[in-house]
Amino acid sequence: MRGGCPIITLCGATQKSRLAAAVAAGRQIELSHAQNNVIRLTHFKQFARGAAVILAVLAAAPAAAQDYPARPVTIVVPFAAGGGTDIVARMLAQKLEQRLGKSFVIDNKPGAGSTIGATAAAHAAPDGYTLLMAPSPALAMSVSIYKHLPYNPAIDFIPIALAAQTPFVLIVNPSLPIHSVADLIKLAKEKPGQLSYGSAGPGTPHHLYAELFRSMTGVEMSHVPYRGSGPLVNDIVGGHLPLTFVDIPPAVGVIQTGKVRAIAISTKTRLASFPDVPAVAETVPGFDAASWQMLVAPAKTPRPIVEKLHAEVKAFLPELTERFLSDGMLMMDNTSVEALQEFVRSEIARWEPVVRKAGLTGTQ
Repeated sequence: MRGGCPIITLCGATQKSRLAAAVAAGRQIELSHAQNNVIRLTHFKQFARGAAVILAVLAAAPAAAQDYPARPVTIVVPFAAGGGTDIVARMLAQKLEQRLGKSFVIDNKPGAGSTIGATAAAHAAPDGYTLLMAPSPALAMSVSIYKHLPYNPAIDFIPIALAAQTPFVLIVNPSLPIHSVADLIKLAKEKPGQLSYGSAGPGTPHHLYAELFRSMTGVEMSHVPYRGSGPLVNDIVGGHLPLTFVDIPPAVGVIQTGKVRAIAISTKTRLASFPDVPAVAETVPGFDAASWQMLVAPAKTPRPIVEKLHAEVKAFLPELTERFLSDGMLMMDNTSVEALQEFVRSEIARWEPVVRKAGLTGTQ
């Protein structure tokens, strides 16, 4: 006995039961020189195997990024084909195919104001082969609107690139006696609740911008949700719906041909591409709203793959500047993945009071 503690000296291989009993009793164990060396060797082998596994994982990460993509990649678009998000996604997909040599396939999953598509992407395997073209509602607004959103936008996704900012345009059917924001306010107040406006779904920018307009002007209008900007614009053209805020890309053609009338831009200043269309703020001071499109991946996607995609998109985005401007979109900065994560958090904080003032918190 040493220091008051019972010691068991193990000299033979038949002492396993005594060793187990001693360990259970919390007693010190004295090993023979040979046994001590055997145990040290065993521990070293275990350590070596563990280190080999860690080194293999670390070595595989860059290799996975270097070989990525090895098969087609899916970009989920949470709206119907033809809308602004869909158009931006297809532009990025084409460029990524050209640069990386594999197909980038668009998968339109509309419904529930972008929630269906965003949820599918959030729960996809985090291997880099499922991405999401996320509009601002999916990442910044839905979290305040939905009581039980099936994903956390700040946690379940990692940003790849902020593609573009998308000002919205307020359009009306040409048969209506509305040629300006002032005309719209006047008519809406003369016929409270009789005018309806469309959106691409509950909680989409189309919806929130109209609600912001309604709360700032005191007009009453009814909400008619659609499954995307494309079907929405078609019904404005067909006279089935009087008006809407809509992202500019799907509306450019019908604006230019006069099939709809553009009466205002949602940003605080006019756009260079539509200099004759006034800003809503010229009639309603303080009105300023614009959507944005961000390419994201499931949060646990290997970081080397995320960084590779970030670098690729950042490199070719300047090539799309002219196309973006012609479609009424604006370029945005892509300094780093970390900066984009902070941007998402700041946008969630920015839109929460807007959603609350519009009376939409937890309404879905």
